[in-house]
Amino acid sequence: MSGLATTPSVLDNPIWYALQTGNRDMASGSGQAQYIRRDAGAFAGMPHNSVAELEQLQGMIAEGEVVVLFTTGHLTIPAGWRIQLNRDLLQMAHTGPLQPLSSSGLIQSLTELHIPEMLALTALTKPGPFLQRTIDFGNYEGIFENGKLVAMTGQRLQPDPYTEVSAVCTHPEALGKGYAGLLLQSQVRQIKTAGRIPFLHVYPENTRAVALYQRMGFALRREMRVYVLERI
Repeated sequence: MSGLATTPSVLDNPIWYALQTGNRDMASGSGQAQYIRRDAGAFAGMPHNSVAELEQLQGMIAEGEVVVLFTTGHLTIPAGWRIQLNRDLLQMAHTGPLQPLSSSGLIQSLTELHIPEMLALTALTKPGPFLQRTIDFGNYEGIFENGKLVAMTGQRLQPDPYTEVSAVCTHPEALGKGYAGLLLQSQVRQIKTAGRIPFLHVYPENTRAVALYQRMGFALRREMRVYVLERI
């Protein structure tokens, strides 16, 4: 597949490097195994995603809780974990020019008052894990119709100098109106204006989203894997 990365990058291990840099204020754990504050996300990061590091992480996570890992390949999972998900993932980075923002008046900043609606929309559309305090990653924006949140996106992992665009979702009744593209334009503009590089993750079978991201200036960087592991 064209566009795959051939040189190492912090994006090969985005969760680990985010916990060391842009999201370190949300990190818990020790030197070789760390995780995002549990009310904000299930992400965990390790330097090498090795068996020894996974065993160390195991001692930090309560039985029945899950962690999400982004990796560049298959992992050897030690005893004490149950694999809930092991799935292909595409990582895309923004390489295009900064596009003019149209109809910016539709976009509203989302606050704690909007958390119930954000949880409902992400539960319906399933863009990825979204918890009670995921909003603390920052810069979430939405579009409303008749007072109802129908589209949103925001920023999540921040492995310097990159910022991840996340939770891109639209209510099924509001599809086809260009809301996702408009919100993406806004996020890309904010990130690039701050001197950072936007990136995102998407399942390869979500061809509609992949096509949208390509139109918005994102290009495939590399194939990844996402694991969801339950502590048993």
